[in-house]
Amino acid sequence: MPFSRIVYKPEYDELEKKAVIIRKNVVKMIGKAGSGHPGGSLSCVDILTALYFRILRISPKYPKDPERDRFVLSKGHAAPALYATLAETGFIPYEWLDNLRVLGSPLQGHPDMKKVPGVEMSTGSLGQGLSVGVGMALSAKILESGYRVFVLLGDGECQEGQVWEAAMSASHFKLTNIVAIVDRNRLQIDGCTEDVMGVDPLGAKWKAFGWTVIEVDGHDFLELIPALEAISYTSKPTAIIANTVKGKGVCFMENNPDWHGKAPKPDQLEEALKGFEEVEFMESEEVEMDSKN
Repeated sequence: MPFSRIVYKPEYDELEKKAVIIRKNVVKMIGKAGSGHPGGSLSCVDILTALYFRILRISPKYPKDPERDRFVLSKGHAAPALYATLAETGFIPYEWLDNLRVLGSPLQGHPDMKKVPGVEMSTGSLGQGLSVGVGMALSAKILESGYRVFVLLGDGECQEGQVWEAAMSASHFKLTNIVAIVDRNRLQIDGCTEDVMGVDPLGAKWKAFGWTVIEVDGHDFLELIPALEAISYTSKPTAIIANTVKGKGVCFMENNPDWHGKAPKPDQLEEALKGFEEVEFMESEEVEMDSKN
């Protein structure tokens, strides 16, 4: 079967709208489930939006196409963000989002590649996703295939030794077809990453392991997309340090480690959703003003 990809590429303002929709669904899912990881899910939404709507060569019509790009969510606890993105891109029905963590539902707390279309790897045990991605990239090289591999890690996850073994392997095998994206929100369940187990200088570490390193604002599509496109011309594996805000988009969750792994109560959910509605209203007002100028 010939490879088919999503051809339509939204403009940056459309990506912003997509990100708001995805964030809103993330909060609704976790609120309804009564458990989950909102902080790290919200921090990586813009990264996922950039990947799924502008970068990945994929199609929901052919989720198993051998030439498709691969994406591995190594920080598997951010599954709600991935699920909401997969629904927005047509890989799974929107109705599935109502059953996060429900017994028998395909959408559990961590992604299951056997139950969820578009999920390339079952993840959740931190530190392992990059190793899987390196294996995928090496397979592509051996098979002389053109697919690329993108792996999203948490910055706290970079405290795991296996991450650096995988980084060393990617450089050794000259895997120019892999990108590691670090969601650098600087927080983990026990507090600040630098207090728990410092990972700085993070960029210098990746560079020392033989990777091309690009540091960006992880919420700015003008920086994210060119960085992700760098895979096309680099001579090394690529590491993107995406500086983000944990809990991005929900004022009372932002930069607060308490929201690493707890669900909003009904009144908090209402407040969060109201905030998203205000953002959507302001965006619609801007569009209307632009159309009149």
